Amino acid sequence: MRGGLLGSDVPLAVRYDLALVDLDGVAYRGHEPIEGAAEGLGGARELGQRLVFVTNNASREPESVAAQLSGLGIPTEPDEVMTAAQAAAEVLTTRLARGAKVLVVGGAGLVTAVRAAGFTVVTSADDEPEAVAQGFAPELGWAQLAEAAYAVQRGAWHVASNLDLSLPTARGFAPGNGALVGAVRSATGVEPSSAGKPAPTMYRLAVERAGATSPLVIGDRLDTDLGGARAADYPGLHVLTGVSTARDDVLAAPGERPTYIGADLLSLLDAHPEPQVAAEGWWTCRSAAARVHDGRLELHGAAAVDGASREDRVDLIRAACAAAWSAADAGEVLDPTSVPDLDVHGAGSASAAR
Repeated sequence: MRGGLLGSDVPLAVRYDLALVDLDGVAYRGHEPIEGAAEGLGGARELGQRLVFVTNNASREPESVAAQLSGLGIPTEPDEVMTAAQAAAEVLTTRLARGAKVLVVGGAGLVTAVRAAGFTVVTSADDEPEAVAQGFAPELGWAQLAEAAYAVQRGAWHVASNLDLSLPTARGFAPGNGALVGAVRSATGVEPSSAGKPAPTMYRLAVERAGATSPLVIGDRLDTDLGGARAADYPGLHVLTGVSTARDDVLAAPGERPTYIGADLLSLLDAHPEPQVAAEGWWTCRSAAARVHDGRLELHGAAAVDGASREDRVDLIRAACAAAWSAADAGEVLDPTSVPDLDVHGAGSASAAR
């Protein structure tokens, strides 16, 4: 799969038979729904696309996640949920025999997954576990982190469900599992293995479970969701409803670039125009245009005017990404101060770069 944005003349829900959908920042934010999520996913199902919700959150059981989604108007069965807890348990099987002792530092979802994989769950470093499985749970405290540190210091294999530093909630961004793993890493000096995104483990397990042939990853974070898509060599749709912004897209490293960009999950129901190179270094996407000239991003067209439609603003983001990525791949240095916010949901500030 090539590194730039692709186009699709049919809705993405028609082109790809399986959507691997992130949860926090994509389908919901904390306990609140995200506008367009239920309609977009419902429409995708009607077009024949199957869904698997793939989350780095290891604290909850698939049944709990499915119930929450169903309550938000996104009917979901537990077998349509793939958690980082399940991926962490799968990673443990690559080195440990069935029945091995594992110290679980995390929520009910991680405990269940580790037991289901055939391991003996313990709660103390004094039980001499062969591994520590660590996942996020809001009730975790110093005592549990200390037990993990003691076990790792004594030689236990440290497996983290994910390394997300932050967790989007309805009130803002809270410390994620990566921040808690960092406490154990700081105490022990041992770098943990990670099962969650951006490692491709969960995506490949979900595709295998579904028997899909053409999967599409959907996420809000470039460093985890879209980085994982690149690691698995799957196309990825970045929806601008969570952590990473359109400006982040323009400045993205090659290993984190999305294949498609949409405002929200309703973009599953749309065709996606592919940016085209034009004269004098300009890249166009319908009426939007962008180029990098003398190390600075320049924007042009109706989409670069305050008050432009959301569709026009997304096209401007696509053109800006194509121009910036092309310049970066050619060895040109882009001045990041020339890249505006490109807010797709508000009035936008693209005028800052005109």
